[in-house]
Amino acid sequence: MNKKFQVSLNLKKKNHPLQTTRTFGQKAADIITKWAGSWTFILSFLVFLFIWMSLNTVWIIFGSSWDPYPFILLNLVLSCLAAIQAPIILMSQNRAAERDRQRLEYDYAVNRKAEREINEIQKQLNRIEKKLNSIK
Repeated sequence: MNKKFQVSLNLKKKNHPLQTTRTFGQKAADIITKWAGSWTFILSFLVFLFIWMSLNTVWIIFGSSWDPYPFILLNLVLSCLAAIQAPIILMSQNRAAERDRQRLEYDYAVNRKAEREINEIQKQLNRIEKKLNSIK
């Protein structure tokens, strides 16, 4: 088998990292991470917290509330949200790191192929130069 053809064939077998398919869980983790890291989420969550505390405070004044002042139930909700959100964000970050690693490997393979081709072109140019010098 021709060496150039073999190098070209090896690079074609290597998938580009952006062409890989993702599982449902990976897609969901990416979507949740994108949403949870946005200003929309942060601002809407601040509004939620403000409404929760305001309603509780108003209801405490009128004698009944579902979550008295230290807001223990709110604390539980926030802790559960953090406990669920953190691993999902970590999964998405790990996938991003894996994609970056694959992209680097792919780029390295492309650079190695380009280097071999450039060396082959240089050899051909040297042969042509020698032939031209021998003609003179």
